[in-house]
Amino acid sequence: MSAAKSQIACMRRQALDIFKAGLEAVDPEEAILRHVARKDETLWVDGRHFDLKNYDRIFIIGAGKAVAPMAKALEDLLAERICAGLVVVKEGHGLPLKHVQIWEGGHPVPDDRGVEGTQKILSIAENAGERDLVICLISGGGSALLVAPAEGVSLKHKQAATKRLLACGATIQELNTIRKHLSRSKGGRLAHLAYPATILSLILSDVVGDDLDVIGSGPTVPDSSTFQQSEQILRGYGIWDQVPIPIQNYLARGARGEIEDTPKAGAPAFRRCSTVLVGTNLQAMLAAGKKAEQHGYQPLILSTKVEGEAREVAKVHMAIAREVISSANPIAPPACLLFGGETTVTLHGDGKGGRNQEYALSAAMALDGQDHILVLAGGTDGTDGPTDAAGAVADGATMSRARAKGLSPRDYLRRNDSYNFFKNLDDLLITGPTRTNVMDLYMALVARKQD
Repeated sequence: MSAAKSQIACMRRQALDIFKAGLEAVDPEEAILRHVARKDETLWVDGRHFDLKNYDRIFIIGAGKAVAPMAKALEDLLAERICAGLVVVKEGHGLPLKHVQIWEGGHPVPDDRGVEGTQKILSIAENAGERDLVICLISGGGSALLVAPAEGVSLKHKQAATKRLLACGATIQELNTIRKHLSRSKGGRLAHLAYPATILSLILSDVVGDDLDVIGSGPTVPDSSTFQQSEQILRGYGIWDQVPIPIQNYLARGARGEIEDTPKAGAPAFRRCSTVLVGTNLQAMLAAGKKAEQHGYQPLILSTKVEGEAREVAKVHMAIAREVISSANPIAPPACLLFGGETTVTLHGDGKGGRNQEYALSAAMALDGQDHILVLAGGTDGTDGPTDAAGAVADGATMSRARAKGLSPRDYLRRNDSYNFFKNLDDLLITGPTRTNVMDLYMALVARKQD
């Protein structure tokens, strides 16, 4: 093996180790236990306390890819006090629990299982009283899993609208604005149903900026979005006439004030609500940086708020990596450049892939022939788009290896077929369900040029 190939092989092992460290830092079970503790009959949550003697019943509810281990942590703390509980998770993301029921549902497009599980959660919330404590667990994926279509809107209608928005590259903020206004559970409505019970929400963030009303579509916090904005989003993407007519009618009625909007700040429903953010993308990035340092790299976290078209974002990131090689700016090699956030993909082809794989393919094209740089793009939830991959790994030799196999990178990118491109090269990042979710992690390892 040549020195260059040996160096890249070593960098690949290091990149995987760094990514793993980031995942471990946002383990949901550990995240709960860092913020929640019990001493006798007092539950301490980030400095505030809940006297358990004041509550007749404790319920655990929630939805998201990471809520199963979150619920397990609470079972360990509150086992004998949990009256009932149910959390909806993505298929394959469950865990065996004793007191909280695991319910699987479809993601990212909601399905009938999610509707049934959500109805059970709404029943728990509606039956909670003034002397009850409802602990609500929310993580990324909660928007698709906590699904209760508004009156006059069917699940099929919501599925069609969700698919259309995903295909046009809508941001998670835009997607969740629509979801909140087509739901009986999102946008603060779950809190409204549970009032006057005490609600404690524990949240693992998967959105840029950690906006509480966007994470899981904010079922227990005030909603800042409106029916008018929902209509504007669909019209702005030119798909208003492409979504089902019942959705057009419902949103238009809401925009005219004929349907009450989602609960806003100051509403009675939030007087007995407390919310704690237990895990973020920044925590994963900081841990990844520490691990990179152990491998001899200078870590530099450049942003946790990355958004935009995946293939275009990758070009910018690789330009920075090349600058590190040529001028030692903004940091000298060996360096580990870290970015966090969540990009989008506007579908033009019929291929298979996800935003991280498309990012990696675009990055590989930008690095063609460039030695000493390796890039890894991965979803912290272990799933990238409709695939079994979390992302992919690429370097300066990826394009030459592809050409040797007769693969046309531009053709794969044109068809949004990044999954099959990297599958042919055995460069997919496969982790399986991680049961956490704090958006995506992008890293570029830049080695020092060898004399």
